Amino acid sequence: MLTRRDWLRTSAAAGAALSLNPRMLRALRTQDLITRAVPSSGEQLPIIGLGSSATFRRMAGSDDVSGLRDVLKTFTEHGAKVFDTAPSYGDSEEVAGEIATEEGFTDQIFWATKVNVAGRGGGSADPAAARAQIERSFGYFGLDVIDLIQVHNLGDPPTQVGILQELKAEGRIRYLGITSTSKRQYEALAQAMVDYPLDFIGIDYAANNTSAADEIFPIAMDQGIGVLVYVPFGRNLFTRASGQEVPEWAAEFGATSWAQFFLKFAAAHPAVTCVTPATSQARHMLDNIGAARGGLPDADQQARMVKVVEALPAAPRRRG
Repeated sequence: MLTRRDWLRTSAAAGAALSLNPRMLRALRTQDLITRAVPSSGEQLPIIGLGSSATFRRMAGSDDVSGLRDVLKTFTEHGAKVFDTAPSYGDSEEVAGEIATEEGFTDQIFWATKVNVAGRGGGSADPAAARAQIERSFGYFGLDVIDLIQVHNLGDPPTQVGILQELKAEGRIRYLGITSTSKRQYEALAQAMVDYPLDFIGIDYAANNTSAADEIFPIAMDQGIGVLVYVPFGRNLFTRASGQEVPEWAAEFGATSWAQFFLKFAAAHPAVTCVTPATSQARHMLDNIGAARGGLPDADQQARMVKVVEALPAAPRRRG
């Protein structure tokens, strides 16, 4: 059983060899990844994408974004497509758009962003401010058409979904949706999924955070709504798994690292369209994409995975 370190070392060596052989690199780009269909259109998307919160966001706001250039190059060169971002993720939108334009792979990315301008005191959103924010996203990406824009953390659906519906009717966006990563909002999210013509939702889901599978995913499947998974590594899974070995039986569905173990769990649910873990390191991006190759755990294996996670040592408490 390969450890994450061994797998990354092997992958890095392979990557170096491929950089010297364009034909092999092109072959790798076309290597089959596991895909899922967008319910509203049938469009196939690879099940592993890239998020731009957390470490990606922090690096985007730094003086040196070369690491993000390597991440995005690895992302596109190995066949991934869905890049999830938001205006509230610092400089992530702008930096990603600049890199994609400079490297010439803007059209290889499925761009997913959000609108999150709220009204004063958390009231109704200002339509003019929302439209201005959306236009900035178009400018950052250098696009006439954005693939997906979602209302961030439920926002103000009557105002913001209405704007997105207009943009979709005009052909300026292809899909629209709503996101939430707060269980306190699940009831409201479930209602919005029935009330509005959504193509996607974005929600938190992980091997130690499975509430969405019971409360939200059945509605998504019933309503024909795609699902982007956020926070697939939970809040502390890597900390808890530190020093532990990936179970040998995970090789049955191709998981060779803890990252792939966690990502394959999140992607295995049939409601899930794409999982979007954030990273600022190309080697982790390569490892994550590995979760879209091989197989996915079946229901029995998923149950075993949850038990493995439950048995991991508790994360150490932070000292106040």
